[in-house]
Amino acid sequence: MAEVDGRRSFLLLAITGAFAILSSTLSKTPALPLFAVHLGATPPQIGWVAMASTVSGILISVPAGMLADRADRRRLLLLSLLVFATAPFLYLAVGHIAMLAVVRFYHGFATAIFGTVASAWIAGRYIEDRARMLSTYSSITIIGRSMAPFLGGMLISLSGFPAVYLVCAAAGVLALALGTRLPPDQKKPHPPEPQLAAWRSSRTALAATLRNGALLATSVTEAAQYFVFGATETFLAAYAKAHGITAWKIGIILGVQLVCVALLKPFAGHAADRIGRRPVILTGLATATIGVCLIPVVAPAEALATLSIIFGAGFAGVTSSTGALVSDLSRQDQLGTSMGVLRTIMDTGQAAGPVVTGGVIGAWGYTAGFEMLATILLSTALWFGLRVPETGARR
Repeated sequence: MAEVDGRRSFLLLAITGAFAILSSTLSKTPALPLFAVHLGATPPQIGWVAMASTVSGILISVPAGMLADRADRRRLLLLSLLVFATAPFLYLAVGHIAMLAVVRFYHGFATAIFGTVASAWIAGRYIEDRARMLSTYSSITIIGRSMAPFLGGMLISLSGFPAVYLVCAAAGVLALALGTRLPPDQKKPHPPEPQLAAWRSSRTALAATLRNGALLATSVTEAAQYFVFGATETFLAAYAKAHGITAWKIGIILGVQLVCVALLKPFAGHAADRIGRRPVILTGLATATIGVCLIPVVAPAEALATLSIIFGAGFAGVTSSTGALVSDLSRQDQLGTSMGVLRTIMDTGQAAGPVVTGGVIGAWGYTAGFEMLATILLSTALWFGLRVPETGARR
């Protein structure tokens, strides 16, 4: 019975996450760069706006992870879902690029808290098949994420940007309604401590995490992958628009990438549980490099969609295994803190990606921008291969 209840809780958490991520992704893919262009933004400005939501992630992920180790995870999830439900309505009042950045900053708190706490919940419950369960959860949420580009492109083409944000709001409110049905936190209660002692324990857990070289190296590897993902997500849409591709086709180009990620992640996670995390991560980095380096030499929508799929396959390989590897390297009572550190470093990479790439594109064009991204992925693969030994589970 406990196993059945655990599966139901896992499924409810994943479905809630799917609607939350649908809402979040619909607000940015492909809407964000296209809306920014509509408001008159330059490539560097687009990069800064894309960064805004990940800045909030950088600020909140570690505190959210530390709280997830000590506080009621259900309450933290509901707090994030409240942001998911309210943020979409604010886009309807945006009339200037600076206002768009402020709304994105607020919206970013939702994803950072929900992702950190949900990952800690799953990693703490599943040990031997940790990578598979984390990847399965991610793939279920990516169903929502992968629907967003198709739906967003179609809504923009048919009804404009307000329709996109109204559908965002509907998905966010539904996620909040589902979240209220999540069961109470089954995490073993933490012994009561005076406030000062609790703070010292959390600080000790954070210090231990930051001293773990292999854990930090794995987090930096994921950050590099998300640096490229954030930049590609933003500027592949702008690149396609510059070549006369319509919004609904741009939605397809970005959507097939996320469909690929959703389909491949469970298999990549299963492979990581069987053969180890390191080979799956290295293969993913190499595949993603191929996908991104060829973007500036093609223009037809079909070719861009193919490269988007290749990049998505590599992205699935890397991200299916980095979280599991970080969990392997962490103490059981510090999983939330470790996941918070991982997400903070990841968000730093994702935040920097659009800004740096926007500056490069603004100065030297799209070819230089995408070549830089390919170089980052290839360099990261070489560095990770030398820096991180295999420590993942093998059975």
